[in-house]
Amino acid sequence: MPEHVYAAHFRGAAAIGAQRSRDGGSAVATHTTEMFDPALSWTDIEWLRQQTRLPLIVKGILAREDAVLAVRSGVDAIVVSNHGGRQLDGAVPSMRMLPEIRATVGDEIEVLVDSGVRSGTDVLKALAAGADGVLLGRPILYGLAVSGAAGVSAVLALLREELETDLALAGCRSVAEAARLTTHELSNPTGRTSAS
Repeated sequence: MPEHVYAAHFRGAAAIGAQRSRDGGSAVATHTTEMFDPALSWTDIEWLRQQTRLPLIVKGILAREDAVLAVRSGVDAIVVSNHGGRQLDGAVPSMRMLPEIRATVGDEIEVLVDSGVRSGTDVLKALAAGADGVLLGRPILYGLAVSGAAGVSAVLALLREELETDLALAGCRSVAEAARLTTHELSNPTGRTSAS
């Protein structure tokens, strides 16, 4: 990238590193190689857990085995995430792995999900599939890009309105009741006979 173009959250040496590429390759790949230690392991998460009482959340869980290791490492929550599909082309979708991971960890830790959430219906499906909470990325950034803070507020208001409508249509009086739904019921609403 040109010297005057840099990511706002990188300053100093980090900003310079994010602009440099090796052998005509990606500057982002170069930056990632320089900034992240490939030797990072679950032992480091266990060490971090011992250093703080703050909530510890690990993002990027896509396998049952990693969810088990996260619980053993003492984390408070995990985020089932493929990082919006931008890290590895062809990675399994977060929503596909969410029910299996929820079943694996039970109620031992909170399970959050992100990647591909674009509507209130997506939020409802995630809650029905076992998520305790849903994280948003791109919709927020789109609102921010269009109208700043007002755009973010508008996106959140729209998602809330969609979720409230979807909850009512699914026969749920609250977000907590969404957990009793199944993703099959949401994809095949004609199978429902009455609201409870």
